[in-house]
Amino acid sequence: MSLSELIKPDAVLPALRVNGKKQALQEMSERAASASGLPAREIFDALLQRERLGSTGVGDGVAIPHGKLAKCDRIFGVFGRLDRAIDFEAPDGLPVDLIFMLIAPETAGADHLKALATIARLLRNATIAAQLRATRDPAALYALLTMAPASNAA
Repeated sequence: MSLSELIKPDAVLPALRVNGKKQALQEMSERAASASGLPAREIFDALLQRERLGSTGVGDGVAIPHGKLAKCDRIFGVFGRLDRAIDFEAPDGLPVDLIFMLIAPETAGADHLKALATIARLLRNATIAAQLRATRDPAALYALLTMAPASNAA
């Protein structure tokens, strides 16, 4: 699964300014709502529900919050590069400054897991993560997210 199938250029937030996890999820839910036509509150609630199971902070300053919605008809994402890193309760204790939010239909199953794996592989690449942190240009961020080879083993 290619990230160009999951994210569109208008779903890249190059300098997100938030003070905490809930605010980050709320801001990103708003962008996801405008990109998808789904209600922002339902997206936000699905993300919060998933966070209650355990943080989606994966380490090394990266979080991949995700949720499933009955009304959603396709898997899609929103990427946020934070101006200032925030606590995301990641297992390594490091604050998060790169967030890739993923929303999927309730029936997505294996496709949802494949999308999460693709995102994790990309953001675990230290070179790509450094490049994402070094730019604020939305087009450059989008290019890094979608042009990077995601062929590393999971």
